[in-house]
Amino acid sequence: MLQENNNCVIDTEMRDIMGKSVYIAEKPSVAQEFAKALHVNFTRKDGYLEGGDHIVTWCVGHLVTMSYPDAYDPNLKRWSFDTLPFIPKEFKYEVIPAVAKQFNIVKDILTRNDVEYIYVCTDSGREGEYIYRLVRQEAGVKGKKERRVWIDSQTEEEILKGINTAKDISEYDNLSDSAYLRAKEDYLMGINFSRVLTLKYGRNIANYLHLDRAVVSVGRVMTCVLGMVVRREREIRSFVKTPFYRVIGQAQVENSTFDAEWRVSDKSMYAGTPYLYKDNGFKDREKAEELVKFLSDPLPAQGVVDSIERKKETKNPPLLYNLAEIQNECSKLFKISPDETLNIIQELYEKKLVTYPRTDARVLSTAVSKEIHKNIGGLRNFPPVKEIAEHILQNNMQKGIEKTRYCNDKAITDHYAIIPTGQGFNNLKNLSVTAARTYEIIVRRFLSIFYPPAIYQKVSIISDVKNEKLYASFKVLVDEGYLSVAKNSFAKARNDAKVKDDDSVDNKEDNKCDVALFEVLKKYRKGSTITFNGFNIKEGETSPPKRYNSGSIILAMENAGQLIEDEELRAQIKGSGIGTSATRAEILKKLNTIKYISINSKTQIITPTFLGEIIYDVVDNSIRHLLNPELTASWEKGLTGVAEGNITADEYMEKLDGFVSRRTRAVMALRNQVGLVGLFNETAKNYK
Repeated sequence: MLQENNNCVIDTEMRDIMGKSVYIAEKPSVAQEFAKALHVNFTRKDGYLEGGDHIVTWCVGHLVTMSYPDAYDPNLKRWSFDTLPFIPKEFKYEVIPAVAKQFNIVKDILTRNDVEYIYVCTDSGREGEYIYRLVRQEAGVKGKKERRVWIDSQTEEEILKGINTAKDISEYDNLSDSAYLRAKEDYLMGINFSRVLTLKYGRNIANYLHLDRAVVSVGRVMTCVLGMVVRREREIRSFVKTPFYRVIGQAQVENSTFDAEWRVSDKSMYAGTPYLYKDNGFKDREKAEELVKFLSDPLPAQGVVDSIERKKETKNPPLLYNLAEIQNECSKLFKISPDETLNIIQELYEKKLVTYPRTDARVLSTAVSKEIHKNIGGLRNFPPVKEIAEHILQNNMQKGIEKTRYCNDKAITDHYAIIPTGQGFNNLKNLSVTAARTYEIIVRRFLSIFYPPAIYQKVSIISDVKNEKLYASFKVLVDEGYLSVAKNSFAKARNDAKVKDDDSVDNKEDNKCDVALFEVLKKYRKGSTITFNGFNIKEGETSPPKRYNSGSIILAMENAGQLIEDEELRAQIKGSGIGTSATRAEILKKLNTIKYISINSKTQIITPTFLGEIIYDVVDNSIRHLLNPELTASWEKGLTGVAEGNITADEYMEKLDGFVSRRTRAVMALRNQVGLVGLFNETAKNYK
């Protein structure tokens, strides 16, 4: 039954309180929100709050970390081939000196005799689980009733619900195993591979770059991302632009004109010839001029409508934001880094404005869908969308959302998509301009899913002039649908970004079409005549691949499977990316800090540095697997398997030990230092 205690709703059937209850959060600010939700008259003490039967305390991020090798043996402080591979049978951990005071406070609280219940309120995810488990381990917590609080937002309602539905911590043991293994994996790969590569090649690199010393810093995820950046840069360098020539006809229908693009057809005089660049242009200008001359004799030329197709086209609202998607969006709109975006979303979360940020899901859960009217209703207090939220509720547009593609329990692991809570508006005034705009973007994406699709009318027309075909297509927006919601109040409505494609006259999109032309085209049928007033040549050239920016690389990391050529392997690791939503921004930041990559602060464009390319060549010729997304993604999939209980921790650890040992010994046996200098020389030519 539910009992009111100092205005705090507590489930007394869940527990028969005999001792005090501790609520341990990951950060002081989050602990404060739990304290507010409990409505207890707390007294603030050094590192915690206490009132009645309740104690609220906090970590400050990680309080405990894995010990360096010299903690196992002082001789391991010196890097030597003789001590590699380093794989301890039992791992050591230690309190981080800078936060030792808070650890001791937390330890004393968790082990107090009068404490019976511990509510684990660290972030609801793998990393949050790891933070508490390490504290529990080093503090020697025993004999307490530990419950895991799992929440999606920091609203009072969600916090109290999380406390009342908290499960025994043992139900999260698989997640804990996954967290420990992820840390051990990064630790073993980082220490063994960085040491062996530095010992093997560090002197070569230092001599080449005229440095006193050089350390080869590698990691499971970090090195793979470096590989993505370097490979893209080298693809751009090696790209050879190819010119091509297209023939465009200027068609006239009544008082309107439009462009139509020539494409080869079965009846064309160029069908099957070697002169073509794809099917819509020529390799040489002379052949394009030859076609123009043929079609222009005489002018104006009379064409016949070979086919005309009219159809309705719908564009559905996009899926909701996960962290990677909002990081990419903010990179494009505001030119800020993924790390900055994560800080913004974290701030919005802590101010109760949005749900949990570190999520990979882009959909809602069934349970949340049933209560979604509360989120929408709250947004009536957010002026930019007040009328939109009101319109949705008045027309019951949220009804049935659980039956759409925007709700999918199978696509959710820890948390659903990032959505507005409909609360926390008193905190808006304290946000930066960028944070406020980011919040509005999330709000509008959320409200969009309750609106109908945008509707276009599309016309595709093929004309025949002397057995040569000219193609044109047009579309007009006839119903804005969700697009009316998606427009931000802080900027003029902008068109969706279009990918330039030099192979097409309409850039793979339909020609803009005014209403007058569209109405005229409605009259035309197969066999109707069309006048062409002229034909001209448009010269284009193939484009190299684009460099990653800080947003697009986050998406590429999330969708690592798309980078894998092997179809079977790609299917096996579907859904597993490089890193996690919680770590990707930090990985990028570290690569930039150690000067392996450079991120332009104004454009967020990413390029490798000379040092980064040298490290790439070293790894490519020693532990090439570290550069491949399939390896990194497959490890991540394995960790997911542990969290889901499909793989045991021992099985995973056995494979990890074997991989690290084999690769470390293989590097020791290599004799390729001289050959690497030649690769360095080739790369150096691009940095003069």
